[in-house]
Amino acid sequence: MKEIKLWRSALSVPAVNRRALEKSKTLAADAVIYDLEDSVAHGRKAEARENLEQFFRQDRPSHQATAIRINPLDTETGQEDMRTALACQPDAILLPKVETVANVAAASAMLNRNGAPLRIRLWAMLETPAGIVNAAAIAGAYSQASAGGRLEALIVGVNDLRSATGVAPAPGRAYLVPWLMQVVLAARAYDIAVIDGVYNDFADSEGFAAECEEARAMGFDGKMLIHPSQIDPANAHFSPSEAALAEARSIVDAFAKPEAQGHNVIDLDGRMVERLHLEQAEALLAKAGQSA
Repeated sequence: MKEIKLWRSALSVPAVNRRALEKSKTLAADAVIYDLEDSVAHGRKAEARENLEQFFRQDRPSHQATAIRINPLDTETGQEDMRTALACQPDAILLPKVETVANVAAASAMLNRNGAPLRIRLWAMLETPAGIVNAAAIAGAYSQASAGGRLEALIVGVNDLRSATGVAPAPGRAYLVPWLMQVVLAARAYDIAVIDGVYNDFADSEGFAAECEEARAMGFDGKMLIHPSQIDPANAHFSPSEAALAEARSIVDAFAKPEAQGHNVIDLDGRMVERLHLEQAEALLAKAGQSA
């Protein structure tokens, strides 16, 4: 079975904030994104890179995936950020404002030229109209299903997408949903993770919960976060419910019965259940075991 990896909560932490860096190690986020881009003022980029190099010399908690978000690679700052990321050796490098396959190709080539191990993956932020339009091409060209592909996840940058399109913030995100689903479809087509964008008002717990439920229903694996208070709710909303786990166990148990052997479709309490559902049930139970 494919390795189970959790993506429920991906917390963004400003690399310029040393206290936040240290605190990140104690948090229950599935992933921590150490940010060198938007949250770091231009005059403090060098300081933030130095902070990260010192921070990554320490032992890392095993339960967290680590990513470093760099500035665009076509800038001098982005090139310096990538050199820092190569020195830090995180689990992934998050590329901002990815719009074309060429953006991912440039990052992949730089990693390969510098002998970066294949375990260092690429995550791509799609936060412009061009990025959304090209989501499928981006996902397919460098996904892990491709030979030597490093692309492991897509993240939607909803704030920049709203700014670029003029779509106003609104509960339910009705006008964004078609674009969000486009990214989910691209990720699923190439078997990579897909993470919903941030919810800005971290004091609004009800609004955040509603958006998590919406994102889970759309098929997202988790949510990018801006505050530690959002971690536990995100982990809860993107974890399987007790009802879903009970249903999964009943499907597994039904197919394990002697009379089900050799059948691709069985009757389970008046419902037709296929082996496709068995595979989904087994994957759900494995994910639940990983998150326990």
